Amino acid sequence: MATAKPAKSRRPGIILAGVAILLLGTAWYFRAPMTGYAGVSTAYAARVACSCRHAGGRDLEDCAKDKLAGMELVTLTEDAEAKSVTARFPLISSDTASWREGYGCVLEPWED
Repeated sequence: MATAKPAKSRRPGIILAGVAILLLGTAWYFRAPMTGYAGVSTAYAARVACSCRHAGGRDLEDCAKDKLAGMELVTLTEDAEAKSVTARFPLISSDTASWREGYGCVLEPWED
């Protein structure tokens, strides 16, 4: 006599789909504040890090310590040849500030 296999439950898949929909809905609802926060954070970080690096003469790693609390996701990269620093907030925003003689560090124009 053969024993029947128990039917596979669909519950884990349904719960996972529900959680994914909830996360996507939350991200969609808060997209404007997240985009604004990311844009301000990257612009600020690029400008401050560029000034720290090119006006202050500090290493970029040391300049990264000047980021404000809550800006942990913002990363900094340097283009030494162009004398610029780029700040990135993953998947949302990126800004670059460049050293201009006589002006200091200036943000690149924003694009809409």
